[in-house]
Amino acid sequence: MKLFIKFDFNAICKKVLETRLSELNIKYKILAFGEVELLEKVPTETYQLLTSSLDEYGIEIVENQKSILIQKIKDAIIDMVFNEDSTINVKSSVYLSEKLGHSYGYLSNLFSEVTYTSIENFIIIQKIEYTKQLLLSTDLSLTEIAFKLNYSSVAHLSTQFKNSTGITPSAFQRIITKRRNMAQQ
Repeated sequence: MKLFIKFDFNAICKKVLETRLSELNIKYKILAFGEVELLEKVPTETYQLLTSSLDEYGIEIVENQKSILIQKIKDAIIDMVFNEDSTINVKSSVYLSEKLGHSYGYLSNLFSEVTYTSIENFIIIQKIEYTKQLLLSTDLSLTEIAFKLNYSSVAHLSTQFKNSTGITPSAFQRIITKRRNMAQQ
């Protein structure tokens, strides 16, 4: 028997952080996605325990200033794309520069310098990942998904999906349906 599971990365990460910080008796405050304020000085040994326990889950504490800003850019993009409550109808460049307090030119250049890809490409990748999630876990049509993700048309979403995955969204749906049917047999 196979189970098909829907999960929320943000909620999982937040729960792991809360659990690990509490287990180590570290007083903290979660400020935003990917940002935690430690409310008291943490002994080096405890900090190392926290780092290694988070590492088990693929969660890394970022300490380099450039890396911190890159992570904030990624977190803001992920929040912008995946947030169910988000009604962001502004350009991503305006959203990012307002949210992070830097010019978009600076953010874009830094992101490209450190990650070797553009912010625009990262946004597309996140939108395609979210599209896959929605196709797997909801009954939304491709038109509804395109609208939800602020695409100008279904054709635009389909083109980006195919460029990123190598297959069309409808081919992706057929493959998933076929796998589910085989699992039920």
